[in-house]
Amino acid sequence: MTFSASAAAVYYAVLGGLTVFCLHRLFLVVLYYRAKGDPRPAPAVLDPLPPVTVQLPIYNEKYVVERLIAAAGAIAYPRELLEIQVLDDSTDETTEIAARMVAAQQAEGIPIRHLCRADRSGYKAGALAYGLEQAAGEFVAVFDADFIPPADFLRRTIHHFSDPGISMVQARWDYINRNHSLLTRAQAMLLDGHFVIEHTARQRSGRFFNFNGTAGIWRTAAIDDAGGWQHDTLTEDLDLSYRAQLRGWRFVYLPELAVPSELPVDMNAFKTQQHRWAKGSVETCRKLLRPLLTGDLPAAVKLEAVFHLAGNFAYLLVLILALVMYPSLGGRMNRSWPAILALDLPLFGGSFLTIALFYLSAAREIGRLNRETVLLVPLTMALGIGLAINNTRAVIEALFDHRTPFIRTPKLDITKNHEAWRHKAYRCRQGVQPLVEIALAAHFALVMVFAAGIDKPAVIPFLLLFLVGFGMSGFLSLRHNPAAA
Repeated sequence: MTFSASAAAVYYAVLGGLTVFCLHRLFLVVLYYRAKGDPRPAPAVLDPLPPVTVQLPIYNEKYVVERLIAAAGAIAYPRELLEIQVLDDSTDETTEIAARMVAAQQAEGIPIRHLCRADRSGYKAGALAYGLEQAAGEFVAVFDADFIPPADFLRRTIHHFSDPGISMVQARWDYINRNHSLLTRAQAMLLDGHFVIEHTARQRSGRFFNFNGTAGIWRTAAIDDAGGWQHDTLTEDLDLSYRAQLRGWRFVYLPELAVPSELPVDMNAFKTQQHRWAKGSVETCRKLLRPLLTGDLPAAVKLEAVFHLAGNFAYLLVLILALVMYPSLGGRMNRSWPAILALDLPLFGGSFLTIALFYLSAAREIGRLNRETVLLVPLTMALGIGLAINNTRAVIEALFDHRTPFIRTPKLDITKNHEAWRHKAYRCRQGVQPLVEIALAAHFALVMVFAAGIDKPAVIPFLLLFLVGFGMSGFLSLRHNPAAA
């Protein structure tokens, strides 16, 4: 077998694997619409109301901490039953700002405490566990620094715990700076697919889904029963979620309850966030795959959970696909058009077209399906492709148990379309990775020229997604580097 024929074989095998991952997204869309019309009985009213602790884990959040504490202090709940903990691991002026805000809230009668640890051991998981040791609430709500909890959050979530089997209630994320740039619009579309389609489909069909680390509320007894907050993965929220559900606890998802938050406007911050999420999910997969597969669960639940935990392996396949694209052309393009289309068209349709349907379905369900959204889909898909190097590195690090610190996503209080964020602190920096991404983009430009030269223009739109994805990831990373500000 020639080299080009071998590359073509790898190309089809990898594209077939990607198609499986993408068809799983289509399966979730089907699950979503199958359960959409099912009646959702209102929960029984909890009377009397239970005590609740609200935890606000922060680390160097000087731009958003005032907004966070003010919103938490405005939560409508009986003050004698409410406790707010500002879990402050900061090493900069954030601590002084938080202390000032907490004192002002206390003067107004808000039951709030400012808790600072001697060290940042365990990162966010360690801070949550530290606060839980001192918490008075039977339930604990968590909000990250970039979130703005609505005043009625507890009133709309607490009654679901009238069912003693419910351990966690998760709200949907929304974004105050969705329209800041094309980057934030594409991020919002990516996350809408997760929160609108995936979470709803999984919860209503009895599959596992996860607490997203913020904008949710837990039964503290369930946290203890599942083994507490642990920091041996970078996604302590996903880890605890699966441990709790393996113990038989059930979750509730409320897509109608949207909690505003802030998306990263900096490509480097976005990639840092994605690296942490991808690596943590694979670490969780390594940790819990065996108890998941050996547990007393329906086969459908196990299979869906495997797809959920292993979803980031798709980035590894995307990167391999990118590397074999050019050498595979020789092995593919010498064949007749009918033979090419018999394989390429179904695989292309089963992968990229199903992903487009997935995101458009999510946009439709939250009333955002319009011409602009349709045009945004290719850019969103390109953005996902552009993460291939970044997230493949995360997957490989997790597979080889290479430990890295929890690097939180910078929050910069960006709500308008301006460039002020470039002069703020907490900026992330990329090393040589953007240069590799730009080199791949240039490679795909040459492959497009080659495809045109051998009279195969039908593959050019497919190649263009890779060119735009890697080019956007690399160039924006360089442009957003602090040194270039």
